Amino acid sequence: MTISGQPDLKYKRVVIKLSGEALCGREGGFGIDTTTLKATAEELGEVHQTGVQVGVVVGGGNIFRGLAGASEGMDRAQSDYMGMLATVINSLALQDALERCGVRTRVMTAIEIRQIAEPYIRRRAMRHLERGYVVIFAAGTGNPYFSTDTAASLRAMEIRAEALLKATKVEGIYDRDPRKHPDAALLDRVSYDRFLTENLKVMDATAVALCRDNGLPIRVFRMVPGNIKRVCQGEEVGTVVG
Repeated sequence: MTISGQPDLKYKRVVIKLSGEALCGREGGFGIDTTTLKATAEELGEVHQTGVQVGVVVGGGNIFRGLAGASEGMDRAQSDYMGMLATVINSLALQDALERCGVRTRVMTAIEIRQIAEPYIRRRAMRHLERGYVVIFAAGTGNPYFSTDTAASLRAMEIRAEALLKATKVEGIYDRDPRKHPDAALLDRVSYDRFLTENLKVMDATAVALCRDNGLPIRVFRMVPGNIKRVCQGEEVGTVVG
């Protein structure tokens, strides 16, 4: 059976977590690469067209990373607030790229910047999703000491998403570090407890613990064209944490 001519969907509402580095076009790069930004927007637009309700959380590491600032002696809270503002810049760039693809969007921020985005209100976010908008959640949780992974987990649970999708630079979760061990095996499924006990580091431990406590599945997979859509349609891509 199909819905509006589209294949069956495993997930009808998801939150997609993108790293800030995903927008700069190369590992360790800085800033926003417009070609990469356009490709990311087109990918999200294709997912949206299938009927999936899409929320997005994007990091800010391509502009400023709070932990890096703190490691250089900056006040941790101050540097984290700077990191939150970096996520707002990325979110506005992604909004522009999505709208150029014909996708209606809303940016909602955890800190108030009313001139450029809506303040985050859970019920309003859910209404936006139901009305066909892609909702981009910016500024993390609005609190220092919490990563954007944790913000993605929190928003996913608040809006009653069916899964948290972590699009990253690796194929999924391996039984050991594939950079050091060429024979490392890609795992199809990992329990929350194993992820936390073995400190697998693909995602922030606080985020995973939050998902465990609330039964929210996480899918970790490589950010390449078509993968987000495949995940939403139920294909076995990457690794499930659950």
